[in-house]
Amino acid sequence: MAVRTIKFPVVSSMKRITDMKQEYFVANYYGINPFSASQKYVVVLATNIKYSLPLHNDVATIGIVDIETAKFHSLSQTRAWNFQEGCMAHWLPTAPDSEIIFNDFIEGKNVARIINIHSGKERIICRPVSSISPEGKKAVSLNYSRRRLTRPDYGYDGEGEDSRADIPFPDDDGLYIVDLQKNTSALIVSIAEVKKLIGKPDIKNKKALMWFAHTLFNKDGSRIFFLARIRESIKTGIFTASLTVDSDGKNLSPCFPEPWKWGGSHYDWYSKDILMVTAAYQGKRWGPVIFTVGKQDYRLIGKGLFEDGHGTFSPDGRYMAMDTYPDSIGNQGLYLVDMKTDAVLPLAQLYEPSEYYTPLSYWRCDLHPHWSPRGDILLVNSTHENKRQVYAFTLGL
Repeated sequence: MAVRTIKFPVVSSMKRITDMKQEYFVANYYGINPFSASQKYVVVLATNIKYSLPLHNDVATIGIVDIETAKFHSLSQTRAWNFQEGCMAHWLPTAPDSEIIFNDFIEGKNVARIINIHSGKERIICRPVSSISPEGKKAVSLNYSRRRLTRPDYGYDGEGEDSRADIPFPDDDGLYIVDLQKNTSALIVSIAEVKKLIGKPDIKNKKALMWFAHTLFNKDGSRIFFLARIRESIKTGIFTASLTVDSDGKNLSPCFPEPWKWGGSHYDWYSKDILMVTAAYQGKRWGPVIFTVGKQDYRLIGKGLFEDGHGTFSPDGRYMAMDTYPDSIGNQGLYLVDMKTDAVLPLAQLYEPSEYYTPLSYWRCDLHPHWSPRGDILLVNSTHENKRQVYAFTLGL
């Protein structure tokens, strides 16, 4: 019987790339590229806040870290940030070594700012951003004030947008497309439209608010993944449906046959048409489900080792990095999944002190893996040294 050899990359020991002077973390959500195109710099946030939910007058410093020297260069400050998604900073694909777009709260309004790291020149964008298209000319935007009401650790304080707090299913709020060159925005999917398409889960609270979260363009920018969510109250569990839509708002469709039963949590596009969502496979067991959009060729990946976590594919699609939430003794796992064989390689177990992982978890520190553009560096946030810091693994591919 032939023996199949599985070749994983040689992975370096973990290196801290921040200096412990403050709390540091990658300035965006997991899976989003935080590296300049040259891979010299990583965009991070620095703050002295540790164990509280940021308010609109709590500034964080946005800057870049030289990955070799660990030197932090301050660029500006922001008042639209949280510990889960940072300020949703992206290196703009139109200028991937020089321009960063990130969210801020200015004159009572949630907006985005584009800043040139060399000249300091900047411009203001009319709405905050959630995802940037691969060519860098469009962005997806969400209502971060509504998110603050419904999921405080993912929203922004300060009423920078109309949250429609009294409207469970508004027809004038939802998923927006922002033209970054013209600085204009347009609503492409309303919350009311999603409710009409897939209904709502069986909940008693008729005033419960539906909201949208977690957006991502596919590989060619033609389609967008997002979540619709609703729950009885701030203290109860969340019902979730996973959907995709064309970037012009057409062909809105749920990812799964029973959207509220399958649910959804974390996600990444493997290719233009193939998507991974951690969901309840067949409405039962949670895990990373991979499938072709528009088809029902669903299968679980990761050999059944994962229930939920932040899965993100390497740029060449060869591997998926996956983290786990703290286990019973506080350890968070980091793994590589070989996409050809489904083999799993453990990379690290990192302890999260209980002060960071509270029942509310508004300031928890998930590992949130991020790949470098060349796929040879993997970044995580961690508190295992009793401070929130950023760490790098180098992969010999």
